[in-house]
Amino acid sequence: MNWNEEVTKRKEELIEDVQNYLRIKSVLDESTKSERAPFGEGIHKAYQHLLKLGEQEGFNVLDLDGYAGHIEMQGSGEEIVGILCHVDVVPEGDGWTSDPYAAEIRDGKIFARGALDDKGPTIAAFYAMKIVKELGLHLSKHVRMIIGTDEESDWRCVEHYFKHEKMPTLGFAPDADFPIIYAEKGIIDAKLTIGNSEEKESNGLVLKSFESGRRYNMVPDYAEAVMTTDKELLNMNELFGECLTSSNVTGEYKLVNNEYMFTIKGKSAHAMEPNNGVNAGLILASFLHKLDLDHRGEQYVKLIQDYFHHDTRGEKLGIAYADDISGDLTVNVGIISYQAEGACEIGINIRYPVTGSSDEIKAKLEGISGVELSTFNDSKPHHVDEKHPLIQTLQKVYEEQTGEKAELIAIGGGTYARSLEAGVAFGPLFPGRPDIAHQKDEYIEIEDLLKATAIYAQAIYELAK
Repeated sequence: MNWNEEVTKRKEELIEDVQNYLRIKSVLDESTKSERAPFGEGIHKAYQHLLKLGEQEGFNVLDLDGYAGHIEMQGSGEEIVGILCHVDVVPEGDGWTSDPYAAEIRDGKIFARGALDDKGPTIAAFYAMKIVKELGLHLSKHVRMIIGTDEESDWRCVEHYFKHEKMPTLGFAPDADFPIIYAEKGIIDAKLTIGNSEEKESNGLVLKSFESGRRYNMVPDYAEAVMTTDKELLNMNELFGECLTSSNVTGEYKLVNNEYMFTIKGKSAHAMEPNNGVNAGLILASFLHKLDLDHRGEQYVKLIQDYFHHDTRGEKLGIAYADDISGDLTVNVGIISYQAEGACEIGINIRYPVTGSSDEIKAKLEGISGVELSTFNDSKPHHVDEKHPLIQTLQKVYEEQTGEKAELIAIGGGTYARSLEAGVAFGPLFPGRPDIAHQKDEYIEIEDLLKATAIYAQAIYELAK
């Protein structure tokens, strides 16, 4: 079977469907949620769009209360091959060259939020199913594309789905890298809260507010702080300028009605490797730490400085760890939220190796003086043995399609593959391609989109035949 030839026959239709899908802004929006749209209207629209495509192609379609659903191609037996996808995307962020939902094609690439994570690959997997169905190939297993709507946040979708539906025997998520990701680190979202404390004399500087970041799993690319003062500080221009220069970032400040307003622009990246981004919140916290602030403000920025500045591996927290399977533990400060007379929180995302202990991490966080660990959500690591039939089959498919060895790799990211006892992440990012998921100007190479579709088509057939 020439899978690439089958994809080429459908090339223009595939590209058009990817663009149409990417033009739907599917970001979590609590303000528009309802009983039929539990994560907001945008996500619901993208979810229904995909289910409708399934209906149009004659697949069996199931909707579970707007949380999750599936598109199914039936086989003759009882076992299920799962393809786990999600329709939601992270917020677009700033600094895009073009509209992040225009899905423009430039230089052989489709640019849009979700092009790589995960809407582009979802349509590629859908077309792979479509090709297998249209060829009339006999399958002994059902093939079920399971569609999630809350992957970028709390995974409430798959939790709801597996309360009602059978878990596939094995499967893959087209939501990471090729060749095959057989291990995923554990993922912790933790919120640290500082309580009220007695004030001390300051140099007339009171930290009124400090905000940075939208999600735990993104490196914040923007930070802003407001500081009240009863006098103008003559050296502020010099101090802030030194901060921007030494950190190689842009920003500005202004004094209006006895309030200093600071902003810094960094670089967004996925939290699985914070060093790929520039954390604007940490830079601004380090600058504020040099000032003589009121006690509560000083306590807050000192906490950030002491435990997180220039440290993405947990050394300062005492949780640094690495193993040979999945590498280093990583720490991302994803949310900074401070109000002088309100919330005083730090949201962190920790990715720990497959042989690591989340209990030890929790104990260290609970041991930080003057801080309450108000939230601790732990998604355990995931690892599939390299001799498992799923791994063996996907290695065969990848090597036949690319002519390259299918190395097994581990990642710090978390994909829906960990929802299955035997699940791996499988593409769409090919070796050597930059990982621009969660970054501005996210894109997918059209050549890679087509190649991935062919790989997915053969993989589906080989796993389900």
